Amino acid sequence: MKTVLTVWLALLCSPAFAQFGKGFQLVNQSEKKQVSVLYNGNLLTAYCWYDSIKKPFLFPLNTLDGVTVTRGFPVAPHAGERTDHPHHVGLWMNYESVNGLDFWNHSTAIPYQKRNAYGTIMHQKIISQNASGNNATLITAATWVRPDAVVLLDEKTSHVFTVKDSLFFIDRITTLTARDTTVLFKDVKDGFLAIRVARELEMPSQQADVFVDAHGNKTTVAQINNEGVTGMYYGSTGLQGDSVWSSQGPWVALKGIKDGKNITIAMIDHPSNIGYPAYWHARGYGLFALNPLGRNIFSNGQETLNFSLKPHTAVTFRYRVVLSSQSLMATKLNDLAAEFRQTK
Repeated sequence: MKTVLTVWLALLCSPAFAQFGKGFQLVNQSEKKQVSVLYNGNLLTAYCWYDSIKKPFLFPLNTLDGVTVTRGFPVAPHAGERTDHPHHVGLWMNYESVNGLDFWNHSTAIPYQKRNAYGTIMHQKIISQNASGNNATLITAATWVRPDAVVLLDEKTSHVFTVKDSLFFIDRITTLTARDTTVLFKDVKDGFLAIRVARELEMPSQQADVFVDAHGNKTTVAQINNEGVTGMYYGSTGLQGDSVWSSQGPWVALKGIKDGKNITIAMIDHPSNIGYPAYWHARGYGLFALNPLGRNIFSNGQETLNFSLKPHTAVTFRYRVVLSSQSLMATKLNDLAAEFRQTK
């Protein structure tokens, strides 16, 4: 398969690129299994459904001035970055325990003889796409599928891309509808909406860690050189760093310096969501995630959710991601969260 970088370079050099003007353009490249999201002719992200990845995802994530905030591995690896957790790629949504199947940890690194314990989210079609000025919307359909090809959930997702006041906003609105059986999202740690960030935006670490998934598979996150590693988490409640993990709140921001820019990545929860305010599954090694469903884990057994959907019923999740090449203060982030709360 051609690398993502090769695909993008071909796009930029194509005659069609010359026609791109101001504002957003959505370039459907179905033969390459992606839709590129351009703003003023520059790539901000792409919706991808590659065969090598077990779910659709956005990759990369770029700020308006071209700073890439996501890790390249495993899609477009480069020197100096970590190679742990190959299922962490770009911006994605899935979950570790859906009727006992692990959708979160599935990747091509899982041996074939073990894949009967994992589920796959399969892109089905582009429902619609529209781009005009500072706004664009991409609506897609996918299915959450068991190893025996039985569909558990139908997914309809709207990605709404907006540029406003030098900020890049990504709203993800996802509706999950159960097919013919009750679908149980057991309280677990790994989920739900997540970004794997670039090495520079990780938190400096002096130790190696070993992480074990629900099936006992171990992933080692080695200690590596901290030069240029500048990330720090900031919670809406005032917590910072590792203390943000397992906390609750309407937003969390990750700040750091990359390519000489003061980067802020913020994730914002919406009060209409199950489990609001979400628990934050924010790890120093570069996993920035929120999990509204794993309440028993994050509350040390004080809460239990075990959310389920009966056949042919649906639930909708709405989240906002903000990318900036500025250090956004808590007052600004509170204002952005208040704006998001007003959206329907």
